[in-house]
Amino acid sequence: MTQQDLGNNTEEDQREFEDMAQEKGEESVADEDKETTRPGEDYKAKYFYLAAETENLRKRLQREKDQVVKFANERVLSSLIDVLDNFERTIDAIQHETDEKVKNIKVGIEMVRNQFAGSLQEHGLKKVESVGKQFDPNYHEALDQKETHEHEEGTVVHEYQKGYTLNGRLLRPSKVSVAKKKEEK
Repeated sequence: MTQQDLGNNTEEDQREFEDMAQEKGEESVADEDKETTRPGEDYKAKYFYLAAETENLRKRLQREKDQVVKFANERVLSSLIDVLDNFERTIDAIQHETDEKVKNIKVGIEMVRNQFAGSLQEHGLKKVESVGKQFDPNYHEALDQKETHEHEEGTVVHEYQKGYTLNGRLLRPSKVSVAKKKEEK
């Protein structure tokens, strides 16, 4: 008898078939039905597991994509910081000039510098605040120490080169001078 034949038989015939199958060591139809529901449940569980994994993968790839976009300009911006430094040096060099033409040039350079710095800021570049702050090796690079009574030990007293962060990540540390207590003789 086949299973198709079983569908046309009565319950009594089905029980008789199951008894015969058990005597021969074969699984009963009821056991076969149990096994067919388990794989279905397994497939359902696997489906939900794979759906969750796919969603996690999608989210992780989106985060990675956002990070790549956020920091893709890092190399370009770090080279443009040098240009900004040159604007600062130029302004410092002509700061005390008395000639009217030089003063006008200084104003023009300051305007270009401010526009350039604003552009860099729009792309996530920020200055690291240093002077008057406590020395932080995560953001500052100490070039020397100055003995002083005016400042608390470990305070940044002079900034040789400005530091910058890009979207919260350090791009270049500030090069600074740090206060230390003056030794009394």
